[in-house]
Amino acid sequence: MTVRVRMAPSPTGEPHIGNVRTAVFNWLFARKMGGQFILRIEDTDRTRYQPETVMVIMDGLHWLGLDWDEGPGLEELQYLGLENAGEYAVGGPCGPYTQSERLAMYKEVAEELIERGWAYRCNCTPERLEQVRERQRARKQMLMYDRHCRNLPTDAISPDEPHVIRLKVPLEGQTIVPDTIKGDVAFENEGIDDQVLLKSDGFPTYHLAVVVDDHFMEITHIIRGDDWIPSTPKRILIYQAMGWEVPIYCHVPLVNGPDGKKLSKRHGATSITEFRNQGYLPEALFNFLALLGWAPGEGEEQEIFSRKELIERFDLFRVNRAPAAFSYDKLDWMDGVYIRGLSEEGLLERLLPFWQKAGLVPDPYPDEKWEWLRGIVPLVQERLKRLEEVVEWTAFLFREIEPPLAEKLVGKKMTPEESLMALRRVQSLLAELEPFEPEAMEPPMRALAEELGLKAGQLFGVVRWAVTGQKVAPPLFGSLAVLGREQVLTRLEAAETVLAASI
Repeated sequence: MTVRVRMAPSPTGEPHIGNVRTAVFNWLFARKMGGQFILRIEDTDRTRYQPETVMVIMDGLHWLGLDWDEGPGLEELQYLGLENAGEYAVGGPCGPYTQSERLAMYKEVAEELIERGWAYRCNCTPERLEQVRERQRARKQMLMYDRHCRNLPTDAISPDEPHVIRLKVPLEGQTIVPDTIKGDVAFENEGIDDQVLLKSDGFPTYHLAVVVDDHFMEITHIIRGDDWIPSTPKRILIYQAMGWEVPIYCHVPLVNGPDGKKLSKRHGATSITEFRNQGYLPEALFNFLALLGWAPGEGEEQEIFSRKELIERFDLFRVNRAPAAFSYDKLDWMDGVYIRGLSEEGLLERLLPFWQKAGLVPDPYPDEKWEWLRGIVPLVQERLKRLEEVVEWTAFLFREIEPPLAEKLVGKKMTPEESLMALRRVQSLLAELEPFEPEAMEPPMRALAEELGLKAGQLFGVVRWAVTGQKVAPPLFGSLAVLGREQVLTRLEAAETVLAASI
């Protein structure tokens, strides 16, 4: 069968990473089956609508590598106020792909549901509805519409007066939600509300719009979080009322934080933009999300997969039923693996924006200094878990540092006098060393430590504090070479002055 799936974000804010994981599942399934992945903008919640997030959503999906086969075309993007988003204009045969441009279609279906006896007009005021809810709260009843307008004569409420259109839910029996992951889930109809389908302003509610869109866009599989299951019977009833084929539902488990509770800001980053700004590689995040709630096989130990491998091995119907736990530690590990797999030139290109954002290097960066920057990459490549960490690791290479406090310059199990002598001897050594390169530095520095009766780590620790101003820094000799002889000697002299003044 032809597979057509969709991601349908609501531009009321940035998509939660759990929703993005679901988009990854949709994309992988479409690519595995040779089908289509469709982007639809669900902008009918006008009270929470944030037009600027449409571009954020598309940027995030594009960065993660989730290209879509159908979606808003150029005119739609211009309608949304995105004049400079032409690169994302796709279009397709089932447009428009923006809900607010499909209002006439929703109204037509709502009116047809009335004709078929599956919906009715309701002109109850907000005040009356609140009174109904208050009585239900007092009686500890389920909060539902009391169906006051359900059995009124069809001409009792004029189409021209303010009103909503509600779904006429059967009062008896059950509605079954068939699901390939959860199995059949039964709901008693008496507990299903006569949901509003079309609001008085002509905009549909989500329940009507999503069914109409999925039907006319010929969506075959609806892959989404299992928190949507309780509201699915309302949509099943609309499909049945219109005589439409029900898509295949695949409700995937939610994503929890490391503590087993719903993933939220308290756990850390939760949006694509946050992960991107922290310096996660898109290929690493994609790999991680693909394995969040799905595994390629029992006993499978491999965790690093290319995009091609994930497409080939993805099996939607082997998704776990239990909630997935989002491990930031595992993502950091995986991102580090991908960072180490980059070429030095490739990593440099990705690090440059983080140095520029921190104000360490100019934008644009001069070509003649590119070689100097390239020398930093091997110092940090084995140590980075996220790209943004490069700023903390290497800031001392780009800007002047304050001489450390005297106590920082006293080596482990060393006196201030011994530490001062060590710094002076190192300064004399490095002043004459040729060439000023890591390979030439290490042997004489180790010999000096032995001569002074010190362990190499003691001597190197004192020099590291003096030159970098940090307890932990990239490899010492590589850092000295990148800084250059003049800067190194200047910092050693400044450290000696501080230490001498304290004795």
